[in-house]
Amino acid sequence: MNFLKYISDIPILIVLTVFTISTIYCFTKYLQTGKQLNIIIQFMENFKKNDLNFRFKEIDEWMRSNPYVSTIWAEFRNTLVFSESIPIQTNGSNLKYQDISSTVQNIQTTTDPLYFFNEETLITSKFNFKMIQTIPTVLTGFGPLFTFLNIAIAFGKIDFSSQEKTIESVANFMGTMQVAALVSVIAVGSCLVYLMIERIMYNKMCKIPLNRVQEIMGSLFANISAEKFLYELLRESKIQNNSTVNLMSEMPGQVKTAFNASMATNLVPYLENLIFGLNQLNKQLKESLKEKKASDVVDELF
Repeated sequence: MNFLKYISDIPILIVLTVFTISTIYCFTKYLQTGKQLNIIIQFMENFKKNDLNFRFKEIDEWMRSNPYVSTIWAEFRNTLVFSESIPIQTNGSNLKYQDISSTVQNIQTTTDPLYFFNEETLITSKFNFKMIQTIPTVLTGFGPLFTFLNIAIAFGKIDFSSQEKTIESVANFMGTMQVAALVSVIAVGSCLVYLMIERIMYNKMCKIPLNRVQEIMGSLFANISAEKFLYELLRESKIQNNSTVNLMSEMPGQVKTAFNASMATNLVPYLENLIFGLNQLNKQLKESLKEKKASDVVDELF
Protein backbone atom coordinates (compact mmCIF):
# COMPACT_ATOMS: atom_id res chain seq x y z
CA MET A 1 0.00 0.00 0.00
CA ASN A 2 2.81 2.40 0.88
CA PHE A 3 4.41 1.68 -2.52
CA LEU A 4 1.19 2.52 -4.36
CA LYS A 5 0.86 5.63 -2.24
CA TYR A 6 4.33 6.79 -3.21
CA ILE A 7 3.82 5.96 -6.88
CA SER A 8 0.58 7.93 -6.95
CA ASP A 9 2.42 11.04 -5.83
CA ILE A 10 2.22 13.73 -8.55
CA PRO A 11 5.99 14.43 -8.89
CA ILE A 12 6.73 10.71 -9.14
CA LEU A 13 3.93 10.28 -11.71
CA ILE A 14 5.41 13.13 -13.77
CA VAL A 15 8.85 11.51 -13.76
CA LEU A 16 7.49 8.07 -14.70
CA THR A 17 5.22 9.54 -17.42
CA VAL A 18 8.08 11.46 -19.03
CA PHE A 19 10.27 8.36 -18.87
CA THR A 20 7.60 6.12 -20.47
CA ILE A 21 6.65 8.56 -23.26
CA SER A 22 10.31 9.29 -24.07
CA THR A 23 11.16 5.60 -24.23
CA ILE A 24 8.21 4.88 -26.55
CA TYR A 25 9.10 7.83 -28.79
CA CYS A 26 12.74 6.76 -28.95
CA PHE A 27 11.81 3.18 -29.78
CA THR A 28 9.35 4.28 -32.50
CA LYS A 29 11.80 6.61 -34.25
CA TYR A 30 14.69 4.16 -34.09
CA LEU A 31 12.46 1.39 -35.41
CA GLN A 32 11.33 3.52 -38.39
CA THR A 33 14.90 4.59 -39.16
CA GLY A 34 16.21 1.04 -38.98
CA LYS A 35 13.44 -0.12 -41.29
CA GLN A 36 14.37 2.48 -43.91
CA LEU A 37 18.06 1.61 -43.68
CA ASN A 38 17.31 -2.09 -44.08
CA ILE A 39 15.27 -1.31 -47.22
CA ILE A 40 18.31 0.46 -48.69
CA ILE A 41 20.55 -2.45 -47.72
CA GLN A 42 18.27 -5.04 -49.32
CA PHE A 43 18.20 -3.07 -52.57
CA MET A 44 21.91 -2.22 -52.79
CA GLU A 45 23.06 -5.76 -51.97
CA ASN A 46 21.77 -6.83 -55.40
CA PHE A 47 24.51 -4.86 -57.16
CA LYS A 48 28.18 -5.53 -57.66
CA LYS A 49 30.99 -3.20 -58.58
CA ASN A 50 31.71 -4.93 -61.90
CA ASP A 51 28.19 -4.51 -63.30
CA LEU A 52 27.62 -1.04 -61.88
CA ASN A 53 28.25 0.65 -65.24
CA PHE A 54 25.40 -1.29 -66.83
CA ARG A 55 22.92 -1.05 -63.94
CA PHE A 56 23.59 2.47 -62.72
CA LYS A 57 20.35 3.77 -64.25
CA GLU A 58 18.41 1.28 -62.13
CA ILE A 59 20.10 2.52 -58.96
CA ASP A 60 19.62 6.14 -59.96
CA GLU A 61 15.88 5.78 -60.57
CA TRP A 62 15.31 3.89 -57.31
CA MET A 63 17.28 6.38 -55.25
CA ARG A 64 15.46 9.33 -56.79
CA SER A 65 12.08 7.72 -56.04
CA ASN A 66 12.95 7.00 -52.40
CA PRO A 67 12.17 10.14 -50.36
CA TYR A 68 14.36 8.96 -47.50
CA VAL A 69 17.61 9.26 -49.52
CA SER A 70 16.60 11.24 -52.64
CA THR A 71 18.18 14.51 -51.46
CA ILE A 72 21.38 12.81 -50.30
CA TRP A 73 21.64 10.84 -53.54
CA ALA A 74 21.18 13.98 -55.68
CA GLU A 75 24.17 15.60 -53.96
CA PHE A 76 26.25 12.43 -54.10
CA ARG A 77 25.53 11.86 -57.80
CA ASN A 78 27.18 15.18 -58.70
CA THR A 79 30.51 13.84 -57.44
CA LEU A 80 30.53 10.68 -59.57
CA VAL A 81 33.10 10.13 -62.32
CA PHE A 82 32.07 7.76 -65.11
CA SER A 83 34.63 5.70 -67.03
CA GLU A 84 34.55 6.42 -70.78
CA SER A 85 36.28 5.10 -73.90
CA ILE A 86 37.43 7.08 -76.91
CA PRO A 87 38.47 5.87 -80.41
CA ILE A 88 42.14 5.96 -81.32
CA GLN A 89 43.40 5.50 -84.92
CA THR A 90 46.62 3.56 -85.01
CA ASN A 91 49.23 3.62 -87.75
CA GLY A 92 47.38 0.80 -89.47
CA SER A 93 43.84 0.78 -90.68
CA ASN A 94 42.39 -0.66 -87.47
CA LEU A 95 40.34 1.50 -85.14
CA LYS A 96 40.51 0.60 -81.47
CA TYR A 97 38.84 1.94 -78.34
CA GLN A 98 40.93 2.83 -75.33
CA ASP A 99 39.78 3.81 -71.85
CA ILE A 100 40.61 7.27 -70.66
CA SER A 101 42.30 5.70 -67.68
CA SER A 102 43.51 2.20 -67.08
CA THR A 103 42.81 2.64 -63.36
CA VAL A 104 39.31 4.10 -63.60
CA GLN A 105 37.29 1.17 -64.86
CA ASN A 106 34.13 1.72 -62.81
CA ILE A 107 32.06 4.59 -61.48
CA GLN A 108 34.04 6.49 -58.88
CA THR A 109 33.46 9.53 -56.71
CA THR A 110 35.67 12.52 -56.02
CA THR A 111 34.30 12.71 -52.45
CA ASP A 112 34.27 10.04 -49.78
CA PRO A 113 30.79 8.39 -49.69
CA LEU A 114 30.86 8.71 -45.90
CA TYR A 115 30.55 12.47 -46.35
CA PHE A 116 27.03 11.97 -47.68
CA PHE A 117 25.92 8.67 -46.16
CA ASN A 118 26.72 9.27 -42.52
CA GLU A 119 25.06 9.27 -39.12
CA GLU A 120 23.76 12.82 -39.43
CA THR A 121 22.21 12.53 -42.90
CA LEU A 122 20.69 9.07 -42.51
CA ILE A 123 19.70 8.99 -38.84
CA THR A 124 19.82 12.09 -36.66
CA SER A 125 18.32 14.47 -39.25
CA LYS A 126 15.26 12.27 -39.79
CA PHE A 127 13.70 13.01 -36.37
CA ASN A 128 14.17 15.18 -33.31
CA PHE A 129 17.37 13.51 -32.16
CA LYS A 130 18.37 16.41 -29.90
CA MET A 131 15.23 15.97 -27.85
CA ILE A 132 16.02 12.28 -27.37
CA GLN A 133 19.48 13.25 -26.13
CA THR A 134 18.00 15.87 -23.81
CA ILE A 135 15.63 13.49 -22.00
CA PRO A 136 18.31 12.18 -19.55
CA THR A 137 19.06 15.76 -18.51
CA VAL A 138 15.36 16.46 -18.05
CA LEU A 139 14.86 13.33 -15.94
CA THR A 140 17.88 14.17 -13.82
CA GLY A 141 16.65 17.73 -13.38
CA PHE A 142 13.27 16.51 -12.16
CA GLY A 143 15.02 14.95 -9.15
CA PRO A 144 16.29 18.09 -7.37
CA LEU A 145 13.36 20.14 -8.69
CA PHE A 146 10.64 18.05 -7.08
CA THR A 147 12.81 17.25 -4.08
CA PHE A 148 13.28 20.88 -3.10
CA LEU A 149 9.68 21.61 -4.03
CA ASN A 150 8.45 18.92 -1.61
CA ILE A 151 10.85 20.17 1.04
CA ALA A 152 9.53 23.69 0.66
CA ILE A 153 5.94 22.45 0.89
CA ALA A 154 6.81 20.32 3.91
CA PHE A 155 8.38 23.23 5.78
CA GLY A 156 5.35 25.33 4.99
CA LYS A 157 3.03 22.80 6.64
CA ILE A 158 4.86 22.65 10.01
CA ASP A 159 2.68 23.99 12.79
CA PHE A 160 4.08 24.70 16.28
CA SER A 161 0.90 26.21 17.71
CA SER A 162 0.26 23.22 19.95
CA GLN A 163 1.92 19.99 20.97
CA GLU A 164 -0.51 17.80 19.03
CA LYS A 165 -0.22 19.86 15.87
CA THR A 166 3.54 19.94 16.22
CA ILE A 167 3.73 16.13 16.44
CA GLU A 168 1.31 15.74 13.52
CA SER A 169 3.09 18.29 11.32
CA VAL A 170 6.48 16.76 12.08
CA ALA A 171 5.14 13.33 11.11
CA ASN A 172 3.78 14.75 7.85
CA PHE A 173 7.08 16.53 7.33
CA MET A 174 9.01 13.26 7.62
CA GLY A 175 6.64 11.55 5.17
CA THR A 176 7.02 14.43 2.71
CA MET A 177 10.81 14.30 3.06
CA GLN A 178 10.69 10.58 2.33
CA VAL A 179 8.71 11.24 -0.86
CA ALA A 180 11.13 14.03 -1.79
CA ALA A 181 14.08 11.67 -1.47
CA LEU A 182 12.22 8.99 -3.40
CA VAL A 183 11.58 11.43 -6.28
CA SER A 184 15.31 12.01 -6.66
CA VAL A 185 16.02 8.28 -6.60
CA ILE A 186 13.35 7.54 -9.21
CA ALA A 187 14.48 10.45 -11.40
CA VAL A 188 18.14 9.39 -11.40
CA GLY A 189 17.20 5.73 -11.81
CA SER A 190 14.91 6.55 -14.75
CA CYS A 191 17.71 8.53 -16.34
CA LEU A 192 20.14 5.62 -16.08
CA VAL A 193 17.61 3.11 -17.38
CA TYR A 194 16.67 5.39 -20.25
CA LEU A 195 20.31 5.90 -21.23
CA MET A 196 20.94 2.16 -21.24
CA ILE A 197 17.80 1.37 -23.28
CA GLU A 198 18.41 4.23 -25.72
CA ARG A 199 22.02 3.22 -26.40
CA ILE A 200 21.11 -0.43 -26.93
CA MET A 201 18.25 0.41 -29.30
CA TYR A 202 20.34 2.96 -31.21
CA ASN A 203 23.21 0.57 -31.73
CA LYS A 204 21.01 -2.36 -32.76
CA MET A 205 18.37 -0.57 -34.86
CA CYS A 206 20.36 2.30 -36.38
CA LYS A 207 24.13 2.03 -36.02
CA ILE A 208 24.55 -1.50 -37.33
CA PRO A 209 22.40 -0.90 -40.48
CA LEU A 210 24.19 2.42 -41.02
CA ASN A 211 27.59 0.72 -40.99
CA ARG A 212 26.30 -1.78 -43.53
CA VAL A 213 25.02 1.00 -45.82
CA GLN A 214 28.38 2.77 -45.62
CA GLU A 215 30.20 -0.48 -46.35
CA ILE A 216 28.07 -1.14 -49.45
CA MET A 217 28.42 2.41 -50.80
CA GLY A 218 32.16 2.36 -50.20
CA SER A 219 32.57 -0.95 -52.03
CA LEU A 220 30.47 0.14 -55.02
CA PHE A 221 31.80 3.68 -55.47
CA ALA A 222 35.54 3.86 -54.89
CA ASN A 223 36.93 7.22 -53.83
CA ILE A 224 39.24 9.02 -56.25
CA SER A 225 41.39 11.85 -54.92
CA ALA A 226 41.55 15.31 -56.47
CA GLU A 227 45.16 14.77 -57.56
CA LYS A 228 44.27 11.50 -59.23
CA PHE A 229 41.29 13.12 -60.92
CA LEU A 230 43.55 15.85 -62.37
CA TYR A 231 45.92 13.16 -63.56
CA GLU A 232 43.04 11.44 -65.34
CA LEU A 233 42.13 14.72 -67.04
CA LEU A 234 45.74 15.13 -68.20
CA ARG A 235 45.74 11.59 -69.52
CA GLU A 236 42.51 12.24 -71.38
CA SER A 237 44.02 15.37 -72.93
CA LYS A 238 47.06 13.45 -74.11
CA ILE A 239 44.92 10.73 -75.68
CA GLN A 240 42.83 13.32 -77.49
CA ASN A 241 45.99 15.03 -78.76
CA ASN A 242 47.22 11.67 -80.01
CA SER A 243 43.96 11.15 -81.84
CA THR A 244 44.24 14.59 -83.45
CA VAL A 245 47.83 13.96 -84.57
CA ASN A 246 46.89 10.60 -86.04
CA LEU A 247 43.97 12.17 -87.84
CA MET A 248 46.13 14.90 -89.36
CA SER A 249 48.81 12.44 -90.43
CA GLU A 250 46.29 10.10 -92.05
CA MET A 251 44.36 12.87 -93.79
CA PRO A 252 46.68 13.18 -96.91
CA GLY A 253 46.53 9.44 -97.51
CA GLN A 254 42.79 9.42 -97.13
CA VAL A 255 42.45 12.33 -99.57
CA LYS A 256 44.69 10.53 -102.08
CA THR A 257 42.69 7.36 -101.75
CA ALA A 258 39.45 9.23 -102.22
CA PHE A 259 40.84 11.04 -105.30
CA ASN A 260 42.08 7.81 -106.88
CA ALA A 261 38.74 6.18 -106.25
CA SER A 262 36.95 9.13 -107.84
CA MET A 263 39.26 9.06 -110.88
CA ALA A 264 38.84 5.32 -111.30
CA THR A 265 35.07 5.47 -111.16
CA ASN A 266 34.39 8.62 -113.20
CA LEU A 267 37.28 10.00 -115.30
CA VAL A 268 39.00 6.77 -116.45
CA PRO A 269 35.91 5.33 -118.23
CA TYR A 270 35.39 8.66 -119.99
CA LEU A 271 39.01 8.78 -121.19
CA GLU A 272 38.82 5.19 -122.37
CA ASN A 273 35.75 5.97 -124.48
CA LEU A 274 37.48 9.04 -125.89
CA ILE A 275 40.60 7.06 -126.85
CA PHE A 276 38.43 4.34 -128.40
CA GLY A 277 36.66 6.97 -130.53
CA LEU A 278 39.96 8.45 -131.65
CA ASN A 279 41.24 5.01 -132.65
CA GLN A 280 38.10 4.38 -134.68
CA LEU A 281 38.45 7.74 -136.40
CA ASN A 282 42.08 7.05 -137.22
CA LYS A 283 41.18 3.66 -138.63
CA GLN A 284 38.52 5.18 -140.87
CA LEU A 285 40.98 7.80 -142.13
CA LYS A 286 43.50 5.15 -143.04
CA GLU A 287 40.90 3.13 -144.95
CA SER A 288 39.75 6.20 -146.85
CA LEU A 289 43.33 7.02 -147.83
CA LYS A 290 43.85 3.51 -149.18
CA GLU A 291 40.68 3.74 -151.29
CA LYS A 292 41.77 7.12 -152.61
CA LYS A 293 45.16 5.78 -153.73
CA ALA A 294 43.51 2.85 -155.55
CA SER A 295 41.16 5.17 -157.43
CA ASP A 296 44.08 7.35 -158.51
CA VAL A 297 45.87 4.35 -160.18
CA VAL A 298 42.77 3.48 -162.24
CA ASP A 299 42.39 7.07 -163.38
CA GLU A 300 46.02 7.09 -164.63
CA LEU A 301 45.43 3.99 -166.80
CA PHE A 302 42.64 5.73 -168.64
